[in-house]
Amino acid sequence: MQKYVSVQGHDVFMFQWSKRGEALVILHGGLSHTEKVKKYLLPAVKKNFKVFAYDRTGHGRTANQKGSIHFNFQTKELIAFLEDVVKEPAHLIGVSDGANIALLAAIGRPDLVRSVVAIGGNTSASQVRLKFGKPDVSPEAQAEHDRLSPDPASELTKKVTTAFKVWKTEPNIAPAKLAKIKCPVLILAGDDDVISAKDSEKIYQAIPNARLAIVPGASHAVIKEKTKLIQELLKDFYAHPDYPLTRDPISRINNQ
Repeated sequence: MQKYVSVQGHDVFMFQWSKRGEALVILHGGLSHTEKVKKYLLPAVKKNFKVFAYDRTGHGRTANQKGSIHFNFQTKELIAFLEDVVKEPAHLIGVSDGANIALLAAIGRPDLVRSVVAIGGNTSASQVRLKFGKPDVSPEAQAEHDRLSPDPASELTKKVTTAFKVWKTEPNIAPAKLAKIKCPVLILAGDDDVISAKDSEKIYQAIPNARLAIVPGASHAVIKEKTKLIQELLKDFYAHPDYPLTRDPISRINNQ
């Protein structure tokens, strides 16, 4: 099923697959949309979960609004989507910006979040190993925007420009805030991700009930490059939701 729904008085384009099981929401990356991630993630979860996804404001088939690229706006939008559309606590799978939003929602509204899978996420702008130069829109990106978006063609350059500014300063999630997340969390990244394995490990270490997966031979596009492995990691995560009990615990021994 795919349709527009009203979220905070704004028409948001959403998808839903299956009507059985606990709710799960897939969150695409920044300047992306649901169609770019669903085929990589959906096969791992559609059998056992009631899966939702939506094009965030200013992305895909959802029109832009003032301030929509900022993480505070997008987190509030996710919370409203959970309350008004999903109408129950949900598992969250977020990719890139979607990972950051999922973590922020778990901090702000733990009652609405059952678990988080954060793929290629970051908790501060300084963790991003990229230099954002002059915003550039490729012909392919422009054609895709014009095919999907209800916004004028000229709006894409504005979105990219705003996103570059946002990514230089946001998000700002302190380790103390991450420590408040009590639900199960999987921190996942490629070994050549724009977020280093070292920084991904710091995020993992800050969350009491977290697991860490650094995927070899993969970049920020890890879900495309190692699709089958990602799907197996997701299945394993959901099959073992309890606090991990390993044979030779080191860092976890003090968190039980």
